[in-house]
Amino acid sequence: MNSQSVAGLLGAIVASIVMVVAVAYGPIGQFGKPAKPASIQQPVPVQVQPVPGPAPRGQVIREVPN
Repeated sequence: MNSQSVAGLLGAIVASIVMVVAVAYGPIGQFGKPAKPASIQQPVPVQVQPVPGPAPRGQVIREVPN
């Protein structure tokens, strides 16, 4: 084997490895990719209820010892 045939063989091996890695990390077209949604749905807003404040209180009556 001369150097040109060895270089051609090594080039083919490197090219095949590059193609396998390219398909593994970035599939061509829709192969391996999730399907696009038909329509994007808007999220439903969550209604926040206000926190009630403290209940109104009347007079505080304390018993005083005699």
